[in-house]
Amino acid sequence: MGQQTVDRSDNVAYNRAKLWQIILFAANNTSTNIYLVAFSFVTYFSTGILGLAAIFVSQLMGYIRIFDGIIDPSIGVLIDKTDTKFGKYRPILILGNLITALSFIFLFNIDHFGKALTMPLFIVALIIHKIGYSMQQTITKAGQTALTNDPKQRPIFNIADGVMSAILFSGSQIVVSGYLMKKHGGFTDSFFNELMWGVIIISAILGALAVVGIWEKDNKKYFGLGEEKTQKTEMKDYIKVIKGNKPLQVLSISAALIKFSAQLFGDAVVTVMLFGILFGDYALSGVISGLMVIPNVLVTTFAASVARKKGLRRAYIMCLQVGIAALAGVAGLLFVAEPGSLNLTSWGGFSLAFVVLYALGRYFASAPSGLVLTMGADISDYETSVSGRYVSGMIGTIFSFTDSIASSFAPMVVGWVLAAVGFAKEYPTAETALTSDLKLATIALFAIIPIAVLLVSLFLMKFYKLDNEEMARVQEKIHAMKAAKDNERVQDIAKNVPLSDMDYVDLSQYPVDEP
Repeated sequence: MGQQTVDRSDNVAYNRAKLWQIILFAANNTSTNIYLVAFSFVTYFSTGILGLAAIFVSQLMGYIRIFDGIIDPSIGVLIDKTDTKFGKYRPILILGNLITALSFIFLFNIDHFGKALTMPLFIVALIIHKIGYSMQQTITKAGQTALTNDPKQRPIFNIADGVMSAILFSGSQIVVSGYLMKKHGGFTDSFFNELMWGVIIISAILGALAVVGIWEKDNKKYFGLGEEKTQKTEMKDYIKVIKGNKPLQVLSISAALIKFSAQLFGDAVVTVMLFGILFGDYALSGVISGLMVIPNVLVTTFAASVARKKGLRRAYIMCLQVGIAALAGVAGLLFVAEPGSLNLTSWGGFSLAFVVLYALGRYFASAPSGLVLTMGADISDYETSVSGRYVSGMIGTIFSFTDSIASSFAPMVVGWVLAAVGFAKEYPTAETALTSDLKLATIALFAIIPIAVLLVSLFLMKFYKLDNEEMARVQEKIHAMKAAKDNERVQDIAKNVPLSDMDYVDLSQYPVDEP
């Protein structure tokens, strides 16, 4: 292998990916998110088909997400310890997708086992599902560290992911409200059977594309400092990482709060309450979803463009600020809204204002969730620069852990709010009459609670310091560590060279072999 001398204008010898590799690997997030979309309808399956109480299901779904968070660190260790001829990431991705698919087949056939087994089998199915989902979903964050470390390239992942996610979330609502509901006459057995197989097939195809995308980069030479110089990690070291990595602590909590609000935006029950009850026409949810595809893509692309120019931190904060302001406007409109207020045929002032503020509020407030997928890779690189360790799996699952704990409260909060207004046994449907209590519950779940949570998330970002300049220093330090002659020198640089000192280091003195 030839040597490459890097000057200050180039900063470091980046590991870059081809555009098609980034796009295909981004499909992994959509592959797991399609299960997340389908999962929001499990509440109707559990109450309508299985006959379980709504308040019980809402709390159980929350506890299952907490369980998901508890097992996530174990999955992170599994990923970090995986070392096969087939790579580190591909085996976990494929196994996770297979387990998740089998869990869905099991879940939507529980009603065939008899009433006595309904509750225990429902819980078992949810647990199996969460294990498979976490395995595959964590690869989205962990694999990006190997895919590319170029700060100009990493946000491209967010654009690709954003486009696919926009098509998924908007398209799924169109399919459910405009096709499946009409074809099957509501949330029936046949509805869930078609939903199940559609989700399994689409997810498997997207997962296969992601495997192709990460194929070349799923190699030890792209992990951390490379096979020889990356420090071996013992179980006790994971505690050190969690306790000592402040960017990880801050961003994981901030991102979890954003995911919580995003869960409320996309919750199937909240969607029914907003469009089916408050506006009086559930089919509007599908129409709105169709209209939102382009705004969603534009917001995601804009956020990624800001990230490429100004850094991920700047883009993250900007999205939160715009999202909070727009949601405040949505809250104001919902207070004066009544059935029939939203008319997408005549397009009056209310309808136009709602659509614009809805698009800005929902998608700017949710955009940081996509940016976090890439920021997790930044934090993994930061950890490598200060310890010499490569623990992308663990760092990815720490985000999943806090994400699961926070998002577990979304169905719980929906259940609590609805129980407070008289819906403890069953969820309101599109046929439920609008009352003042239901209206206030809808406004609280879709706007007021998210605004409060997002303000806390925004405050936490004051303590997250990995901006563009700091990440340049991180990559420069990793470059110097790769050029070190032995592991002792690697550790010396990691422990004794602060990132601030990298401003005074001449990287031309650190030639490294090209990967």
